[in-house]
Amino acid sequence: MKLIILDRDGVINYDSAAYIKHPDEWLAIPGSLQAIARLHQAGWTVAVASNQSGLARGYFDTTMLTAIHHKLRKELAQVGGSIDAFFVCPHGPDDGCACRKPLPGLFHEIARRYDTDLTGVPAVGDSMRDLQASYAAGCIPWVVQTGNGEKTVKQADLPPTTHFAADLAAVVDQILSGH
Repeated sequence: MKLIILDRDGVINYDSAAYIKHPDEWLAIPGSLQAIARLHQAGWTVAVASNQSGLARGYFDTTMLTAIHHKLRKELAQVGGSIDAFFVCPHGPDDGCACRKPLPGLFHEIARRYDTDLTGVPAVGDSMRDLQASYAAGCIPWVVQTGNGEKTVKQADLPPTTHFAADLAAVVDQILSGH
């Protein structure tokens, strides 16, 4: 199985310090949906692993989160792409869960769902917690410079196997070309 794991906010869509609370606030980063479509068409399984503490904070509910993901799926389908599944941590930063990145719980859930070892699986994020969680799960962390990525790449303590790219489209270019 060719599996890739993507963070959502800052990788697929623009992030917001005020949280993405409604489908109208969800806006794809240029080229991201086409990049996912290219992966899908090349036989890759695309999973999303996303902290969504806005649920715990009461900024939106699961019905609204589902509506946001429906918009993402609809726009993605229009360019020939698909996301196999969304894995979401609904907890706040102080809830003590194992699924909130930087802990690898969401990644372990993905491994169980697909009955696979995540060693070497590319995982794309824009923040240090994305990279830490993916590295702890055995994935190859990729950091993009969209979202929080410009700030993240300047940090000195990135996981040792971190790969760098301008955006999701550049990650996909490298993965599909075998580099």
